[in-house]
Amino acid sequence: MSVTVKNLVEAMGLEILVEGDLNRAVIGGCCGDLLSWVMGRARAGDAWITVMGNVNAVAVAVLADTACILLAEDSPLDEPARQRAENQGVTILRSSETIYQLALELGRLLEA
Repeated sequence: MSVTVKNLVEAMGLEILVEGDLNRAVIGGCCGDLLSWVMGRARAGDAWITVMGNVNAVAVAVLADTACILLAEDSPLDEPARQRAENQGVTILRSSETIYQLALELGRLLEA
């Protein structure tokens, strides 16, 4: 079964902060808060789990072509980042779960 961003939202109970393409396929995951690290390692179509809710994170998501940004631990999304994400079609989701818990859930969904 192909997993979409919408599937993640429904299965993981995620809050949509910025709605981009919810039908975008999710092929894997990337966890990290060091932007240069993520920029060099995230793959197109990954769900990126992080606590970074700023404009630089949105820029990295665009460069890496991630399927979405998933903010863990109720991390805030600042207003400039929200506006940039809306302008560039980047989906941003949020959860109160830890990065570890979200990565486990994502892995289970992708392996099903």
